[in-house]
This record gives sequence, C-alpha cells and structure tokens, in this order.
Amino acid sequence: MTKFKIKLASILLIFGFSFGMIANVATSFTSEPSVTAEAATLSANQKKQIAQINSGLSKKQKAAKNWIAFRESRYSYRARNGNCYGRYQLLKSYLHGDLSAVNQEKTANKYVAGRYGSWTKAKSFWQHHHWY
Repeated sequence: MTKFKIKLASILLIFGFSFGMIANVATSFTSEPSVTAEAATLSANQKKQIAQINSGLSKKQKAAKNWIAFRESRYSYRARNGNCYGRYQLLKSYLHGDLSAVNQEKTANKYVAGRYGSWTKAKSFWQHHHWY
C-alpha cells in the first residue's frame, strides 16, 4: 500500500507540474490589453498633455514604451513597488513629489532618453535583464 501511495503522489506531482507549465505557456501567448479602466479616468486635459508629450515618438518608440509600461505596472499610474512608483516604475525621487500621470510620462521620456537613447533600446535592455 505504501508503494502505491508513493506512485500516486509522484503521478499527481508530475501531472500538477505539467499542467502548470502548460498553463504558463498558454498565458504567454495571450494578447496584452490595450486600454485600462485607469486610463479612462484621466481627464481630457491630461490625455491631451500626454499625447503632446509623446507626439515626438515614432510608432515603434510608442509601442516599445507601451510594452515596458505593461510589464512594469500593467499600465497603472498608481503601481507601487518599494521606492518605485507608477506606470514606468520610476524612483519616487525622479518624480520630485509630483506623482501625476503627466509628470510620469514626461519623466519617463527624459529618463529613457538619457539612459538608453530610445524606448526601443530600453525595451531591448529590459528583455535581457527584466528591468530597465
């Protein structure tokens, strides 16, 4: 009976591990949401300011910026992780007390331009290091 229990436990363990791996792979193929409920709460003025801030970015740069925003915070301007805050998980000291979405967008663009030169280069760095 003991051997049976060990075999059953082994089979269940292998099945559970296999199912977990399959589920993990399946979720990696799902598409990312493009609009969040939080983005809908921004005022028209904020949306206009953000559009103006990002107007100089190419379509490819905007796509890379959105890619990073999804991985850092799931697009949340209020995400928190230790000393990092917001959509791009910037250090709070970079934001100088202004946690607004507009300031986060402005500051993220300055940070990436200074550190990486472009959002596509920042994305490439993120893909290799899982942070930027």
